[in-house]
Amino acid sequence: MNRPKALHALNLDMCEGVLEALEAWRGDAAVEAIVVDHAEGRGFCAGGDIRMLAASGATDGVEARAFFHAEYRMNHRLFTYAKPIVAFMDGITMGGGVGLALPCRFRVATGNTKFAMPETGIGLFPDVGGGWYLSRLPGRIGQYLALTGHRLDGAECLALGLATHFLVSDTLDTAKARIAEAPQDIAGVLEALATSAPDAKILAWKDDIDRLFASDVLEEIYAALDADGGEWATQTLATLKTKSPQTMKVSLRLLHEGAGMASFADEMRQEYAVGAHVVQRHDFIEGVRAVIVDKDNAPRWDPATPEDVTDHVIDQIFAPLPEAEAWTPG
Repeated sequence: MNRPKALHALNLDMCEGVLEALEAWRGDAAVEAIVVDHAEGRGFCAGGDIRMLAASGATDGVEARAFFHAEYRMNHRLFTYAKPIVAFMDGITMGGGVGLALPCRFRVATGNTKFAMPETGIGLFPDVGGGWYLSRLPGRIGQYLALTGHRLDGAECLALGLATHFLVSDTLDTAKARIAEAPQDIAGVLEALATSAPDAKILAWKDDIDRLFASDVLEEIYAALDADGGEWATQTLATLKTKSPQTMKVSLRLLHEGAGMASFADEMRQEYAVGAHVVQRHDFIEGVRAVIVDKDNAPRWDPATPEDVTDHVIDQIFAPLPEAEAWTPG
């Protein structure tokens, strides 16, 4: 990834470039393994081109859908690729960056890793396979991450299985050189260089997360946090009240259905339909205005409360697209 000023956030050209490279290397016997890495800067990949998505969503949505279509094909191609792929999540790994890293067979976290799916804060939802990955985390941690956008560090990623190895950042160049020398022994290379990670702080809250986020009904999660009344629950409820009620409900349904998806392709097909709808709704355009454009961090969500987000609205967002417009893996 090489857009350092944008923390390597993905655009359409980047997604198409990755797809082209993967296709070219698929049948090339000289290519035994692939590394996904970033150029200079503190981000592995900070997400997608949010400004473009919002501008497109405010009009006909065509450019946004084209981006999602290519990005999700890239996610799926990485997920199903036969050759081993290593992602070095050294730095900010959020949104679209999560979609780049998690399909890879080897996922390296470091002390610099900052991992999150913060989409509900801009009226979006954890896409790029979020419904698949987050629904498969222990207990209700996936639901907690999807709703709050909580940031994980490298040790927490390792503890939750989001990362396969934890390395000190200073050893990454050595790791890459050794992988180039022995691409058939990536596991051995990473295991030899891996170090013990610090304690995973999120595990201290796992029992509370499992108890307070037990429901797939947003109003019931609010009620549980409110009834608990403890410091952590109170802070967490305050965080939720800054997010889009609509896309929090979308996220809960996405994870509920994602847990039962038969294949990753089925997940991407559903997420594409949901994304095509959400990107043109008020909350996304307003969320990007508040957080990315004007930076007043005061989005005016509509509907403003969970109770006002009806099942009918969520059903409309999850409605399948006509077959001619639906996502395909390519």
